[in-house]
Amino acid sequence: MLRRPADRRRDSHAAQRIPVSLTEEIKAHAASLGFDLAGVTTADPPRHGDYYAEWVEQGLAGEMAYLGRQIEKRQDPRKILPNARSLVVVAMNYRCPDPDPVPGMQAGTPEDPPESTTPRGKIARYARGDDYHDVMKEKLLALLRFVQDRAGRPVEGKVYVDTGPVLEREFAVRAGLGWFGKHTNLISKRVGSWLLIGEILLDIELNPDGPEADHCGTCTLCLEACPTDAIVEPYVVDSRRCISYHTIELKGAIPLEYRAAVGDRVFGCDDCQDVCPWNRRAPETGHPAFVARPWNEMPDLIEMLGLTPEAFRTRFKGSPVKRTKRRGLLRNAAVALGNTKDPGAVPALADSLGDDEPLVRGHAAWALGNVGGAGALAALEKARKTEEDPWVVEEIERALAECTAS
Repeated sequence: MLRRPADRRRDSHAAQRIPVSLTEEIKAHAASLGFDLAGVTTADPPRHGDYYAEWVEQGLAGEMAYLGRQIEKRQDPRKILPNARSLVVVAMNYRCPDPDPVPGMQAGTPEDPPESTTPRGKIARYARGDDYHDVMKEKLLALLRFVQDRAGRPVEGKVYVDTGPVLEREFAVRAGLGWFGKHTNLISKRVGSWLLIGEILLDIELNPDGPEADHCGTCTLCLEACPTDAIVEPYVVDSRRCISYHTIELKGAIPLEYRAAVGDRVFGCDDCQDVCPWNRRAPETGHPAFVARPWNEMPDLIEMLGLTPEAFRTRFKGSPVKRTKRRGLLRNAAVALGNTKDPGAVPALADSLGDDEPLVRGHAAWALGNVGGAGALAALEKARKTEEDPWVVEEIERALAECTAS
């Protein structure tokens, strides 16, 4: 199994640095821009560079091919920005309030049917508001301009928010923002793990902060809570098992063995963070941009399954949910509806058997087989007569077998 090298405090640099006052001014300005945490570390290569390469090599990134690109840059920031000396690392708290319970929000079973004919889905907290990439990048660019104005000499910098070849969580730990949780998310004593990270690479030398110690102790709640055992050991996630991966990053069909575990989730999964003791007193976000949009808190699954391409673009403009594209989101909604086993979902699922996207049709077929009943059987038999996509035909035939067996 993969092993993470221990974090160690680095030796101080002998080279002359920009005065401490500038470092503190940068942190203060970061706070004024709305960043909840800010710290500084050196541009020395990350200690986890080889570990990351091994993680990718073992296939634990699944189909996220972009994670395997530019490995050499991930292993050395100076290959991104020549003469890089420092990183300013920031984080923003995105924890929005928990929504009020709505009848029917939980997936039901034949013995425990949903209380409502309006099944609801779940979207991960970070994606309920505006797209954090846009929110944070604008603030980071403003922070970079501040550095350039205050440094007293020309300064070159590069800004990244979860998109560049930077092992940002390690740099966040080195900059004192928090520590690696066993679920692999960054955890802060003050804010918990509901954090979004960004950084600026700079060609000036600043006074680095010290790393935060690991405070997970013997706790394994996150490992125990994962519905698919994706946290295969402390600090190691197998993306191929993760519900967030299946509902966001995976572009094709959700494997059969994970569909039931998806439950009512349509975009991401927060289970490992929900149980983290450090999140029990985590404050709610003070950033309006991260407050949930009304339709993102507990979306109506039947309404979601009926979204046209235009309605999808309109509803999720400026939202992280757009990443999964319409076909991915409707795929997820179909699976979630199938997991409710609610007969009231049959008409919407039957309509989706005629969707233009094979990915949606196939998962709608699976969902009908999971719900069962005469209505589902009739819809599947009708679709079987006209469906031409081989994979969708396979899903329909499997669903028909489920219906006739029940």
